[in-house]
Amino acid sequence: MARMHSPGRGKSGSTKPLVDKAPEWSNTDAKEVTELILSLAAEGHNPTTIGTILRDQHAVPDVRLVLGKRLGQVLAENEITPKYPEDLMSLMRRALRLIDHLESNRKDRHNSRQLELTESKIRRLSRYYKGRGQLDAEWTYKRDELRLMVE
Repeated sequence: MARMHSPGRGKSGSTKPLVDKAPEWSNTDAKEVTELILSLAAEGHNPTTIGTILRDQHAVPDVRLVLGKRLGQVLAENEITPKYPEDLMSLMRRALRLIDHLESNRKDRHNSRQLELTESKIRRLSRYYKGRGQLDAEWTYKRDELRLMVE
């Protein structure tokens, strides 16, 4: 698939190896892994951070291989979902950083353009989440209310 805001058509990143069961050295106790996920979520970690902590500190390379479902599904079953999806929140944080930068550097046209592109991605992603019901249908992106939504 082509890039959204540039002419490139390359694929980036690597693909995971095709594996259907957890490695022998990994922690495969489903109840313990679920408790770890819920405790880390209660501490305020986002799903990406939870996956990294499980991989690096608790020998769980892939939650799906141990539990048979994704980490987000475990959180949704236990009704631990953030107000905004993680990818939308990261785009809003990026937009906020760009706004703060442009307040002190008004003539920075490159970052002004990047702010426009980031806001375009936010609006596009919000349409997707509204269609899936993960975001309120009345929600709209407003630059002046952004600081309140992120913090």
